[in-house]
Amino acid sequence: MDHFPVFMAVAGRRIVLSGGGDAALAKLRLILKTTANISVFADDAAPEIHVWAAAGKLTLIQRALEPGDAMCAVLFYAANEDDIEDARVAAIAHADGAKVNIVDNLGDSQFITPAIVDRDPVVVAIGTEGAAPVVARKIKANIEAQLPASLGVLARIGKTFRHAVDVLPMGAKRRTFWSDFYFDAGPKAVETDGEAAVIPTLETLLDTHIMTREKAGHVDLVGAGPGDPELLTLKARNALDKADVVIHDRLVTPEILELARREATLIDAGKQGFGRAMKQSDIDAMIVEHALKGHHVVRLKAGDPTVFGRLDEEIDACDAAGVTWRIVPGITAASAAVANIGQSLTKRNRNSAVRLITGHDTKGYADHDWKALAAPGEVAAIYMGKKSARFIQGRLLMHGADPATPMTIIENVSRTDQQIIATTLAELEPTLTRAQLKGPAITFYGLAPRAAMDAADTLTPLEELA
Repeated sequence: MDHFPVFMAVAGRRIVLSGGGDAALAKLRLILKTTANISVFADDAAPEIHVWAAAGKLTLIQRALEPGDAMCAVLFYAANEDDIEDARVAAIAHADGAKVNIVDNLGDSQFITPAIVDRDPVVVAIGTEGAAPVVARKIKANIEAQLPASLGVLARIGKTFRHAVDVLPMGAKRRTFWSDFYFDAGPKAVETDGEAAVIPTLETLLDTHIMTREKAGHVDLVGAGPGDPELLTLKARNALDKADVVIHDRLVTPEILELARREATLIDAGKQGFGRAMKQSDIDAMIVEHALKGHHVVRLKAGDPTVFGRLDEEIDACDAAGVTWRIVPGITAASAAVANIGQSLTKRNRNSAVRLITGHDTKGYADHDWKALAAPGEVAAIYMGKKSARFIQGRLLMHGADPATPMTIIENVSRTDQQIIATTLAELEPTLTRAQLKGPAITFYGLAPRAAMDAADTLTPLEELA
């Protein structure tokens, strides 16, 4: 992030602009939304600027900017549409102590003006650091469509009512009140009876919420998917947006944690195979403790909570404490990983079943029906299989599996640093040791990346023996 977003206090302060053409007009249409004192310097100003000056919305000085003209200005815009003149006035403004923006010159500007969604006093600023203005416009249009046109009026009136709402407990109950006002009762009141109906609506709504019993805590057992935030379900995103407490696994990516409500408490309850780990019983107790305090708890697990996620133990703990819960499934690593190698988990005339197995369990390396797995055409997705790779390799070979059976290891599935390694059962170790993988990985037994399989299909018998 090269530009840190802030909201500059400009009420009653000077904003100076040099220029009188189209670029100046574009900036002034935004600046005029503020309560700043605006000065425009231009030899030849557009008619609109003269109209605004006549209406007292800005001060127009019909000459070029000179030293001292930007004194005490908090912001300065060089909008002359002439590189030489913009450089000259920018130097003057710098010397006068103003922060300088040169229109269409990102490199020499000290600040940038974002795209703005205006529901004053609710203002949404969207910036792409000049990289993709069309993206900013698209985001702006989407946000404009989502925010009620009456939101500014509701926010101004709601601000005067905030102390009255202090009678409600902090947390979920107070948030629910404001959500009901801004996105339901408030807009309906303005649409039906106008601005005068807002205060009575607030009073009635507050009485209703005071009389309503505070909701008991609740637990959402949420699948965060393999790591890519775009693979998160809408239901999971909504749960994160409402959470008071997020208890998350070590493998949940920072990008997904960023989607949690800003005021939410984030707790790392991560486990590491054969490494540091919070006891499952402690996690269960923590989930219940926060829920009994009335919090909306999100237990956030990488992948899908129903796949090797110790889900039943957490549900049992909630049931024993009388805490309500729901499961929000996620995309499991096997589904995301197999898509990334261009394959499917099942295929007609190859395998009519697929096994999801774990490399280790609470007692150590996990045992499976190795004889069945070793049969030709079997496919398995092996979770948590890095440490147990040699054990799995040995068991399969011992039970007659073909040493040439394809194996594929995908590290950091769906993330920007994803790595795909294709090998065979015979070479699974030492391939994994040489790779020195640091991130989470899933291993496919019986599947190779599609590109590798296509290449193998084109080999001549001599090449296959080479």
